[in-house]
Amino acid sequence: MNDIKIAIIAEKPSVARSIAEVVGAKTKKDGYLEGNNYMVTWAFGHLVQLALPEHYGAKGFSRDHLPIVPHEFMLIPRQVRAEKGYKDDPSALKQLKVIEQVFKQCEKIIVATDSGREGELIHRYIYDYLASDVYCERLWISSLTEKAIKEGLIKLKPGTEYDNLYAAAEARSQADWLIGINASQALSVAAGNGVYSLGRVQTPTLAMICSRYLENKNFKPVPFWQMQLVTSIQGKNVTAAGKDKFSDHTEATAIYNKVRYADKVTAVKVERKETRQEPPLLYDLTTLQKEANSKHGFSADKTLSLAQKIYESQYLTYPRTGSRYISDDIFLEVGSLIDKLKRYNRFASYAEKLSDMNLNIRPVDDTKVTDHHALLITEKLPDGLTADERIIYEMVAGRMLEAFSSTCVKDVTTVTFGIDDTLFEVKGSVMKRKGWREVLNEKNEEAEDATELPEINEGEIYPVSSIDLQEKQTKPKPLHTESSLLGAMETCGKDLENEEQRFALKTCGIGTPATRAAIIETLFSRDYIRREKKSLVPTDKGLSVYDIVKDKRIADVEMTGYWEDAFLKIERGEQHANNFTKGIEVYAHQITEELLNLELAFSANSYTCPKCGKQGLRFLTSVCKCSDEACDFVMYRNCGGKKLTDDIFIELLSEGKTRLIKGFTSKAGKRFDAYLILNSECKVVYEFPERKGSYKRGK
Repeated sequence: MNDIKIAIIAEKPSVARSIAEVVGAKTKKDGYLEGNNYMVTWAFGHLVQLALPEHYGAKGFSRDHLPIVPHEFMLIPRQVRAEKGYKDDPSALKQLKVIEQVFKQCEKIIVATDSGREGELIHRYIYDYLASDVYCERLWISSLTEKAIKEGLIKLKPGTEYDNLYAAAEARSQADWLIGINASQALSVAAGNGVYSLGRVQTPTLAMICSRYLENKNFKPVPFWQMQLVTSIQGKNVTAAGKDKFSDHTEATAIYNKVRYADKVTAVKVERKETRQEPPLLYDLTTLQKEANSKHGFSADKTLSLAQKIYESQYLTYPRTGSRYISDDIFLEVGSLIDKLKRYNRFASYAEKLSDMNLNIRPVDDTKVTDHHALLITEKLPDGLTADERIIYEMVAGRMLEAFSSTCVKDVTTVTFGIDDTLFEVKGSVMKRKGWREVLNEKNEEAEDATELPEINEGEIYPVSSIDLQEKQTKPKPLHTESSLLGAMETCGKDLENEEQRFALKTCGIGTPATRAAIIETLFSRDYIRREKKSLVPTDKGLSVYDIVKDKRIADVEMTGYWEDAFLKIERGEQHANNFTKGIEVYAHQITEELLNLELAFSANSYTCPKCGKQGLRFLTSVCKCSDEACDFVMYRNCGGKKLTDDIFIELLSEGKTRLIKGFTSKAGKRFDAYLILNSECKVVYEFPERKGSYKRGK
């Protein structure tokens, strides 16, 4: 019995080392650790992937072989780009051989890849590719501390209990392949030049960024007028805003003139109301990414990488969680975690105080914990963290203290001042009990009630310091940041008018907490978006793709959200994966036909770029640009409120100047006629016709 060997496969070497230390596998070998009858090996993420189109006989991009719908998907080792196409990754091949030998020597495999959909897929693809039939059990843990690993090893479950999880992961993997491969190739074929990338989640996400950008760019601000009153009370200036907003300047001025010379104002109404602010819930990954972006400027990908590294260092629980709650059994450990923070300088005094109080049980709900509970610290205090790692650790630790603290209680006062029948209003608050807000002591500057007011009594008269009439403008929705985009991806159905559809999409969104950062990074790598400070702005290439697909199924956020919901149902055994995949195959046919039938204005080789001199210009839906990506020559179709046709582009390229074009619109809204010319910098500019009867002034 002592000779029975057990294999353990982890997702990364660092995780394997933590587990090997616990089980006593201390002898280092090439690609695994051995000892105490255990052989602990690892993957490097996805070592095995779905086969590429050429493995199904579809070489190159051709209309004839689209759509590509494999009768049965094949698995191949991870691919890397080569001089011509792709080849097997040598490091993946080497580690697969190690894993194969480890599996063959063992009578049981403990699956210790990350406890989630993607981790399950990584193991199953390796297991199936190697055609292994060794019995598997699952290690399902939420942290890598010695205690968690030991408890997990006692509670191993048969691998078959996770078949539905794998079915959901496989369905997602195959859906991404079917839609991504076929849509990308179909659009590239339709365009006739260049390679375009479309994807099941990638394209709806791009659509959200582009639509917000265009809405912001095309927004026309509307002016309005509002009065502002300043009064002095107990030596403190109090500023109140007029309750009325005027769209008509004449009306606003007339009312302003009635009150502008007033020297006294009456507090006609004073309302005091106690408000109780519950503490925020614990972090899930998406909320952590959103707040790390808005507070510290971290990208979603950076936050995930930092959290993953801290998790692998055993200081945080599993970061790729979609839950903001913990279960009753985990709640039993929270007190000891708070005690640990008594030895962490930043939170020591508050942790000491909280340990003597009744903990808030709002974040405790078994029914709202999915694969993993919300992010928590572990019993192991951090040592040697980098500055950025410490920021993430302290965000999680601070949020844990906040979540289990008491409510914040404030008296919110609303004061209405009056001069005759013209009213002004100001809100302010007095803190009665800080509660959870004492943890970080952050001021909420954006809160409407953030102003601290002096004592103001109803009916009393106060002196007027000034009254102004201010012109303001309506503002567009701001450009997406990574924080707001993550929120939009998480709640993509909230703006739907159909109540049933909105409810169906409420809890799923598009993508998963574990994949959303990678989707955003893909858009950067495809040169579809760029960062301008914290804002996400589409590139010309991104706008061109959006312009082509914005009305197509591939960009439908709602449909993608339903697919995410389907994956959850497959996980729970409420839907069969085969039925979902058949639906995706039908969709792949539809989207391929839709994209292949696009009438894209395009001519690949007929014209020479006026800037770099190379043959081949691309006539796309929103631009004409050089086919050489290194050249920045571009002519936009949208010019002065008119959409330029291919004929006008060709005229510019051939003659350097167009015929007189009528009906341009200036930024001020005035119409004008002009020629378009290509100037010496290869920019399109206006040339205005001479006015009749014009003359040159003599010297």
